[in-house]
Amino acid sequence: MRKNGLTDYTLICILVVWVFSFAIIGCSPKDGESVASQNTAQVIIKNKGSDTMVNLAQAWAEKYTGITSTASVEVSGGGSGTGVAALINGTVDIANCSRQIKPKELELATQNTGKAPQEFIVGYDALAVYVHHDTPIDKITIPQLAEIYGEDGKITKWSDLGIAHGNCPSNRIIRISRQSNSGTYFYFREALLGKTRDFELGSLDLHGSKDVVEVIGRTPCAIGYSGMGYATSHVKMLEVATAPDAPYYPPNLENVLAKTYPIARPLYMYSLGEPTGEVKAYLNWILSAEGQKIVEKLGFVPLASH
Repeated sequence: MRKNGLTDYTLICILVVWVFSFAIIGCSPKDGESVASQNTAQVIIKNKGSDTMVNLAQAWAEKYTGITSTASVEVSGGGSGTGVAALINGTVDIANCSRQIKPKELELATQNTGKAPQEFIVGYDALAVYVHHDTPIDKITIPQLAEIYGEDGKITKWSDLGIAHGNCPSNRIIRISRQSNSGTYFYFREALLGKTRDFELGSLDLHGSKDVVEVIGRTPCAIGYSGMGYATSHVKMLEVATAPDAPYYPPNLENVLAKTYPIARPLYMYSLGEPTGEVKAYLNWILSAEGQKIVEKLGFVPLASH
């Protein structure tokens, strides 16, 4: 049977499409209503920054994603500077930093996003001085490190430290460092040289904390610095003193908490603005006893209260 040139079957199809379209419109979010409130999928927390912290951040993310059904955490490294840049651009929820955010960076992030980054100390790290495990040295001072790494430094050979290094025929100290966007680079330079002196050119500058330790483990002439949590059997961590007549301390949990090891620093997370919702819940969990257990498990130092 035809009606105005259309079959009954065609009319039924049109009616079904019209009803279905109306149903979709009726289920759309109302004006001013967020899409997230209509979406039952997990909220994705974007977390980026410090290479020192990347293993820790990944361990936190994996554990937290396994115990919550409402959020997942995406972690990437690249260095503290990379994390801060992402915070300034508003492309992450949390930036990981192994050094404190600079006033200018804080100002830029607030101007660009309208949200002032909020600081959270999430643990501590002893920045260890590493040498190859066969290097005949166990101790070093901050002034000696300054002369190894600083501009126009006077210590360029192992013999300058009073060492006969049989496994390093050249006698030359190979300086391993980090790239300049690294918070570890920034902190170590200031700890040794203050703000008036720079590093000497010619060091081997590596991207990640793990890379530093791996290269030193294969290079008998090398010295370098990285987080104490990256130690392996191929390297050893030196005891460090602030001066030749001062006591030497190894990098470990007890000495960091007692503030006796001289190259220790806080580990920071910065949220974009005052954290709310899933971001706030995640940061609270990191600061909890459960989150801090992971800090210690990975070779870092948990907050004293835990």
